[in-house]
Amino acid sequence: MQDSQNYIAKKSQFAKVLTIYGRNAVLEALQDKNIKSHKLHLANSNQKAPAIDEMVYICEKNSIEIAYHDKLGLSRISKNAKQDQGVALDIKMDSFVDEDEFIANNINFRILALDGVTNPQNIGMIIRSACAGAIDAIILSSKGGSSITPLAIKASVGTIFKMPIIQTASLHKTLQKFKANNSKIFTLSLNTTKSYKDINLDGKNIFILGNETNGVSKEIENLSDESIIIPMNRGVESLNVAVTASLLAFM
Repeated sequence: MQDSQNYIAKKSQFAKVLTIYGRNAVLEALQDKNIKSHKLHLANSNQKAPAIDEMVYICEKNSIEIAYHDKLGLSRISKNAKQDQGVALDIKMDSFVDEDEFIANNINFRILALDGVTNPQNIGMIIRSACAGAIDAIILSSKGGSSITPLAIKASVGTIFKMPIIQTASLHKTLQKFKANNSKIFTLSLNTTKSYKDINLDGKNIFILGNETNGVSKEIENLSDESIIIPMNRGVESLNVAVTASLLAFM
């Protein structure tokens, strides 16, 4: 029984860890006092370099654990051997929430789901607007590029640590699970006349924000219950995805 409880506790802790990689990204994260750094991972093969020395100094000064690995071991942690540059950093993300727990613990909500939004500046600004507005959580899919990077953390101006974030390996499967629990899914479209201001916000609502160039994917669009539009003047057809998120957050 005790072993089972320990396993669940460790699994829950691991689910709240985000790993970033690359020397500039890791050093910037370690220098940022708003980021809760958990463990620094270094490759044994790293040559002496000022950036590495600075990382080690910061970790030792702040009692952050340092672990050394061979190249293969580090690549398993970074999941990107070509770009990790021999370093990776585990960051504590207390704002990460499990999708099943969120569904079980929330009767009504408004969620923004990012379908392939790739620009870290946009991701950070979306999180900031969501945190300031009436959004209860954000769904981020690791597939398609909607991931949290140091640039996204910086653009969020620290709000990423306050905003509940549901990470998923499959946005489609996660949205199906929410639909099975009576959530309504909205996508933005130019081929509808229903304004975003005219929808009923009671209940469980999820708004999909699509890729900066291609919009919402067909797979996700097929899950949509209703299309809405943000009416615009003077022939303007679309808005930046982060601006759209702001409008939805303050409905």
